[in-house]
Amino acid sequence: MPHYTSYDGTELAYRVLEARDGSAGPPLICLAGGPGRSAAYLGDLGGLNAHHTLVIPDSRGTGDSPPAVDPSGYAFPGLAEDLEALRRHLDLARFPLLAHDAAAATAQAYAAAHPERLGRLIVVCPGARLQGELPEDAREIFESRADEPWWQEAYAAVQLLPDTTDLAEVRRLLLQAAPMAYGRWEEPQRAHAESEGEQLGPVPRAGFWQGVDEAGRRAVLARLREVPCPVLAITGDRDAVTGMRAGELVAESFPDGQARPLPGVGHYPWVDDPDLFRQVVEDFLAARPAP
Repeated sequence: MPHYTSYDGTELAYRVLEARDGSAGPPLICLAGGPGRSAAYLGDLGGLNAHHTLVIPDSRGTGDSPPAVDPSGYAFPGLAEDLEALRRHLDLARFPLLAHDAAAATAQAYAAAHPERLGRLIVVCPGARLQGELPEDAREIFESRADEPWWQEAYAAVQLLPDTTDLAEVRRLLLQAAPMAYGRWEEPQRAHAESEGEQLGPVPRAGFWQGVDEAGRRAVLARLREVPCPVLAITGDRDAVTGMRAGELVAESFPDGQARPLPGVGHYPWVDDPDLFRQVVEDFLAARPAP
């Protein structure tokens, strides 16, 4: 895997999926969530590299990237500065950015600090912790699926996870709860879910929100009102992890933000309906850039 040197001299890994049609436009940088999960779970994002080169970094302590020397390097503002170092390494004046799940916080911190560098921003199934809200609709979506055969075991796992510290048991419970994250529970979803436990880094996960106080959170939100690039928040109407309202709140934080709910998909829309997900992203990226 190629590497780049970040702001503190750390060599961080990333992978490149070249556009299959040979397109030479700016690459789409794609950030993995978790937080603290190896970016391998993104795969090719439902074939999104058909017309776009994808650059997919492994954040500190995940995948092929080394752990942070200073714990603050795991917090999302630090990860945003890793992204800026990657931009400089790739010699990009402006670029489109896609961020999934918790990485939406990293993307928002980057947009706040470097608004002139983003051409377009796509956040996929984000949470709204940075917005200071924990919407209830994810729980409502979960409860609405109580007649599905996996639900009772998933419910039991969800109750146990917050108090479980043994890593092997955490991984077992994550797989037991996994169906709630998908629009349906079939072979592609099962195969995707089986990798989650091994891909999670407990230390990067624990450090993601550390050191960001209320004043810092509000400062990021205030700067988002001045970010000029178009922003798209993609949500799934079967996402029992973050729901749909969080995506609306993130979109509303930007002057040119919109939310797009996708039917029949969960927290990983490129797994549940790759064709729909790919089309929505491609349409957004192809739209005429804002002046």
